[in-house]
Amino acid sequence: MEVHDRLRALLDEQGITYKLLHHAAEGRSEEVAAIRGTAVGQGAKALVCRVKISSTKRANILAVFPADRQADLDAIAQAIGGKKASLASRDLARELTGCEIGAIPPFTFNPDLELLVDSTLGERHQEIVFNAGRLDASILMGADDYLRLVTPRTAAFTSERAADASAEAAVDVQAAE
Repeated sequence: MEVHDRLRALLDEQGITYKLLHHAAEGRSEEVAAIRGTAVGQGAKALVCRVKISSTKRANILAVFPADRQADLDAIAQAIGGKKASLASRDLARELTGCEIGAIPPFTFNPDLELLVDSTLGERHQEIVFNAGRLDASILMGADDYLRLVTPRTAAFTSERAADASAEAAVDVQAAE
């Protein structure tokens, strides 16, 4: 079953109210927010990271945070007791999530991919929105419903976006909503 279908089935089975939005294919945060008619900060961006735990152990992390904030890889590593974090390769991200970069939802269906949610998600907006396993479909749902459903490990690992867009562009290449 594709991620999009699995995600909708999970929400339906749990009785979660959500709105499915169909739109032009887009995975970049600002552009897809404009298409959806939502605030960029409502976007739940999902970033696949590799964290070095020890010289022989690595962890795969799906770091989820508001799309108008910037992830700190060092803080992600620290949040799970690791030494260093890096962005996963496109191939590894696809293997772990079943999705292309830009289409990854803030859910993990893979036991080898641990969910970590920034503590600011859901603080400013009652609803979050995210690409639903496809670049041409998004789901809008209650932030509280999301947090209750996924019961994630949470930590503070973001900051306000830097004014320098070129620094953010490096993270946006691998980041997905």
